[in-house]
Amino acid sequence: MGEQSLSQPKPQPLSPPPSPPASAASPAPAPAPPPASASAASTSRTTRASASRPKKEANASPDPNPSKKPRLTFSIPGRPGRPLSAAGEVGVAIRHLRVADPALAAVIDAHEPPVFQCPHRPFHSLVRSILYQQLAFKAAASVYSRFLSLLGGEAGVAPDAVLALTPHQLRQIGVSPRKASYLHDLARKYADGILSDSAVVNMDDRSLAAMLTMVKGIGAWSVHMFMIFSLARPDVLPSADLGVRKGVQMLYALEDVPRPSQMDKLCERWRPYRSVGAWYMWRLIESKVPQPAPAIPVGSLALPSPDGQIMLQQQQQQQQQQTVIQMIDPLQMLPGMG
Repeated sequence: MGEQSLSQPKPQPLSPPPSPPASAASPAPAPAPPPASASAASTSRTTRASASRPKKEANASPDPNPSKKPRLTFSIPGRPGRPLSAAGEVGVAIRHLRVADPALAAVIDAHEPPVFQCPHRPFHSLVRSILYQQLAFKAAASVYSRFLSLLGGEAGVAPDAVLALTPHQLRQIGVSPRKASYLHDLARKYADGILSDSAVVNMDDRSLAAMLTMVKGIGAWSVHMFMIFSLARPDVLPSADLGVRKGVQMLYALEDVPRPSQMDKLCERWRPYRSVGAWYMWRLIESKVPQPAPAIPVGSLALPSPDGQIMLQQQQQQQQQQTVIQMIDPLQMLPGMG
C-alpha cells in the first residue's frame, strides 16, 4: 500500500500548479513538494546570482576609469599640483636640490633664485614660441613686436584673430610662410576645440607633450620650454637641450657632453624639481661665457705675429662666445625667468 500511495502522485507534479494536488492528495505525497521548492529556491538563487553579477560588473567598470583616465592635475610626491609659480615653491625646490646634490649647491649659492611667472596665457605663449624659433633674439623680438602691432596689442592674440591673418600679412612683418602655417595650425586646433588654455593647464606632462607635438612646428624642445617657463611645471628635464647638457658636463666634470639618453640617469637626484636644476645649468653656462676680448689699438696691429695667431685667437673667442649665447637663448626668448 505504501508503494501504491507513492506511485499515484507521480504524474501530478508535472502539472504547472502544484498546490491543488497537495490539498487533494493523501498525506503521503508531502515529500514530493520539497524537490519542487528546493529546485525553485536553487533556481531563484542562481537567477539572483546571475542577475547580481552584471550589476556588480556594471557598477565596477565605470568607477575605475573616470578616476584613472582624467588625472589632469600634475602632481609631485607630497605636494600635488604645485607649480613653481606658487608662493614658496621655488624655496622648497632649492632646499631639496641642496640636500640631494651637493655639487649643485655651489651653483645655487652663486646665483639669485629663479622666478617663474609668465604674464601670458598658454595660447599667447605658444604663438610667441613659434615666432621666436630659429631666430636671433633681437630679430625675433622685432618680429614679435610687429606681430603684436598687427593684432592691436597683446590682448588681440587670440585664435580667431591669428586665423584671420593672411600669409601675405605675416610675411610683411617678417614671418616666413612655413611659420605662418605653424601659427594657423595652432590657431585652428584651438578654434576646433582640440586644444584650449584650460585643457593645456590641466593636462599632465605626458598628455600635454603628445597633444602639443601634434601642432606643426612644435617639437619636444619647444614643449619642454613651454612647460618650464609658461606653465611653471616643476619636474621637466629638457634632456636634448645643449645648454643643459653642457651645464651637466661642467657640473660633474665629465670628459664629454652627455648624450640625451644619459641625462635622465645623471639628473635623477634632482627629482621632483628637475626644471629648477635645468634652470641652474643655463645659469652655469651663462657664467662661463668668455668676456669679449679687449679692443686692440690700431697702432699695435703693426706688430702681429707672423702666423696670425692673434687674429686666430680672436676668431676662436668670438665663435665660442656665439655658441654659448645660442645655448642660453631659452632664458632670453621666454618670459618668466628671474
